[in-house]
Amino acid sequence: MHDDLQQRWWNLEAKLVERFGKKPDMETILFLIGIQEFGDIKEKFTKEQKQDLMHIAVCSLLSHSGYYEMEKVDEDGWPHFKQLKQMPDMNAIEQENFLKDHILLYFENNDL
Repeated sequence: MHDDLQQRWWNLEAKLVERFGKKPDMETILFLIGIQEFGDIKEKFTKEQKQDLMHIAVCSLLSHSGYYEMEKVDEDGWPHFKQLKQMPDMNAIEQENFLKDHILLYFENNDL
C-alpha cells in the first residue's frame, strides 16, 4: 500500500515538474490547491494570505473524508470551514501520507 502511494506521489511530482519546471514541495502543492479552491488568482498574496490558502487547501482536501465542511464564503470571497470530526492520532509520517493520499485524490478527481 505504501509503495503504491509513493509511486503515485512520484508520478504527480513528475507531472508538476513538467508543468512548472521545478519540483514543488508539499507547501507549494497545498498553495496551488488553495488558489484553485479560492478561485481568484492574484499576482501577489501576502504571507498571511498564503497561509490562509494552504489552510483552505487542507480543509478542502479533508472535507472529502468528512473532517471539514465549508461553512460560508465571506464578503471578500474567502471560504470558511468548520471541523466535523477529530483527526485520528497519527505520527508525522502517517500525517504526511494521509495528506498525500488526499492530494492525489484531489488531482485525480479534478483532472489536473
